[in-house]
Amino acid sequence: MSNLNFLLFGIYPFVAIAVFFIGCWIRYDREPYSWKADSSQIFDQKGFRLASYLFHIGVIFILGGHFVGLLTPESIYHHFISTPDKQLLAMVSGGFFGILCFIGTVMLIRRRLNNDRVKANTKRSDLVVLFLLLLQVTLGLLTIVASAQHLDGSVMVLLADWAQSIVTLQGVQATESIESVNIIYKLHILVGLTLIMIFPFTRLVHVISVPVKYFTRGYQIVRQR
Repeated sequence: MSNLNFLLFGIYPFVAIAVFFIGCWIRYDREPYSWKADSSQIFDQKGFRLASYLFHIGVIFILGGHFVGLLTPESIYHHFISTPDKQLLAMVSGGFFGILCFIGTVMLIRRRLNNDRVKANTKRSDLVVLFLLLLQVTLGLLTIVASAQHLDGSVMVLLADWAQSIVTLQGVQATESIESVNIIYKLHILVGLTLIMIFPFTRLVHVISVPVKYFTRGYQIVRQR
């Protein structure tokens, strides 16, 4: 086990997660009014709705698939599906929603760069997030090509072992699990961890906001002048 591998996949995940939780807590406590998406729809709606739908539908299903696929132990999912079939399902569904997300992200980036009103109200962090997301989705689609070289599901098991080891705070075991996998998977993980680490400092914070109070707040009374 190399020192670099241990640093990137045994230590960096915990650093990213720590920054995520501490950063979100501090931002919500000190700057609650900055906790928003800063939607650009008000500046120009042309092309926004389709791009947003494609991106959000794709990313929601991708995140859900990663969460269930990586964190469900073999002893549980083997009652419903075999490891090779689980990998095939991940490749097909991930490919479909990954393409939707890729198209949506490209459209959002193009809109940010080419629409003068939107561009004038775009923060540097907005572009950083979009380009990182584009890179992450591209790497995710490339992992499908790599996965096609081994359809027995062995690499999927290693990746799941890594994720579950991180969740259970076993950095050394996590590093050993992932050391032998293709570089594409490792790059995909590193970009994902970087997105988690910068999460509290960007518009991404709106992902974990649920408007619960909206359903219980009183009616607003609007009177005509």
